Amino acid sequence: MSAETFDVSQTLDHLFRHESGKMVAILTRIFGIEHLTLVEDVVQEALARAVQTWPFYGVPNNPSAWILRASRNLALDVVRRQKVFRDKEAEIVRLMDQPERATNEVSFAGDEFADDTLKLMFVCCHPSLAAEAQISLALNTLCGFSVAEIGRAFLTSEAAIAKRLTRAKQKIREARLRFEIPEGQELLQRVDAVLQSIYLLFNEGYKASSGDALVRADLCHEAIRLGGLLSKHPAGDTPRTHALLALMLLNAARLPARVHDDGTLLRLQEQDRSLWDQGMIARGMYHFTRSASGHALSEFHLQAGIVACHCASKDYDATDWPRILGLYDELVAMAPSPVIFLNRAIVVANVHGPDAGLAAVAAIKAVEPLQAYHLYHAVLGELELRRQRAAIAVGHFEQAHALATIPSEREFLEKRLAECRRNAESRHAPA
Repeated sequence: MSAETFDVSQTLDHLFRHESGKMVAILTRIFGIEHLTLVEDVVQEALARAVQTWPFYGVPNNPSAWILRASRNLALDVVRRQKVFRDKEAEIVRLMDQPERATNEVSFAGDEFADDTLKLMFVCCHPSLAAEAQISLALNTLCGFSVAEIGRAFLTSEAAIAKRLTRAKQKIREARLRFEIPEGQELLQRVDAVLQSIYLLFNEGYKASSGDALVRADLCHEAIRLGGLLSKHPAGDTPRTHALLALMLLNAARLPARVHDDGTLLRLQEQDRSLWDQGMIARGMYHFTRSASGHALSEFHLQAGIVACHCASKDYDATDWPRILGLYDELVAMAPSPVIFLNRAIVVANVHGPDAGLAAVAAIKAVEPLQAYHLYHAVLGELELRRQRAAIAVGHFEQAHALATIPSEREFLEKRLAECRRNAESRHAPA
């Protein structure tokens, strides 16, 4: 692949991940949420045309504007073919002739969100849809998540997610929902689902579930942008929103140190903390302070507290692991997910030793979804290695390597596997 072709590929991937949701939101406001599938098709077709032409003619100076114009032309074709959209033609032309609106920072007008992306996220999180369907739809429609990526986020099958999305869109068409921001209690009811969608978007950027790169910083920053917009609205200016913003900012501050220059993964104890973004840490701590107002305590508060402990430590050895374990104990009581139990087991090992850590892993009740999760096997390998049982650790790292898909993680696991094998051989070597 030539450098120019690679540049086109990167640009298109960025547009698909970072901009397509905004384009879908703009067109959905015009066509109506009942035509969501049509709008998605128009934007997908515009991106497909970019794939076909840009490698030959080069990337335009303003790629987003090019995609918006292509989407506009395709939308106009639909309008002219279908009488039901005839009265929309003037509005489409007026809006789509101003592509800058899709990429510039937006502000609030009255009590409504001026940002179409966040507005559509609230529509996706309509209470007539099941909670998991709301989040799946928002991730798929606005964040460019594939069915496979959503499946991994929920630790479920692609087929189940595909059915969930189909049913959600069908329900939207049948209910004829309006593209508008609800008021009062109905708006408050949707905030939690919106926060969860933003949280999953950030997680996919912080630790990608597929692709070549472990970190997708643009997804992290888009999640932070959406969280910031939400925090400025009266309905979203809550301790829970500020806790999520704190969690995302404090984690994002460590992104520059998560991978080596060659793209290989660096563990927390191997990271150069001088690379952590102190300005972002300060912003995170500001929102962490804002999250302390009132009496509400959420899983975002506890997770932000855990990350704040890491950010406050001068080095790995100075980390307050007992304090972090206490926060994890509260977290598993509030949000008992298999992954959180697994993360807690690592902290248990840091406080009480690897035997206690393995016992904590063995105590996880809903362990079946973790069997297909490569980090589950990697954790077992690390803990067995700490117990100086390298031969057993080899088997766990082999399973982890077989399940991992990100190149940097596979390379990291290959190194750990090689180290385990050397240790195992040395223990069996004749004296």
